Amino acid sequence: MFTPNPDFAKEIADAGGEKVQLCFQCGTCTAGCPSGRRTSYRVRKIMRMAQLGLKEEIVTSEDLWQCSTCYTCVERCPRQVPIVDIIIALRNIAVSEGHMYDNHKKTAQNLAKYGHTVPVQDKISALRKDLGLPEIPPTVLANESAKADLDKILKATGFCKIVE
Repeated sequence: MFTPNPDFAKEIADAGGEKVQLCFQCGTCTAGCPSGRRTSYRVRKIMRMAQLGLKEEIVTSEDLWQCSTCYTCVERCPRQVPIVDIIIALRNIAVSEGHMYDNHKKTAQNLAKYGHTVPVQDKISALRKDLGLPEIPPTVLANESAKADLDKILKATGFCKIVE
């Protein structure tokens, strides 16, 4: 069992989740959550753990990464708690302490490596060519200057160190 961290509420607030204490645990968020229908994810549980200061339990939980950030919970919340902002704040805290869901890490590594979260596959390039499109889409992938700018941003923010 984890020990409550009384400073966790301030840490969440500093990371952008200052309204976590507004949640009164009605369960509307969990009842409408599409991710919760297909996984063990219960947004209400994460919110309650945050309120109780259960930092270690949250940052090491795979459940934190099950939210698809669809905002259904936010739209339905009777207290207008910005739940997705809080989930993102909790994820940022987890990542800053070295905890990241593997699939998210792979996506972030693709961004750092290619400048795009999904590398262009040979079969997609061939299909684009057959359709009369450039083989590489007009994104950072096709613009060396934009990729250089992105690399500067990623370096300045420490992004690459986080996803190594």
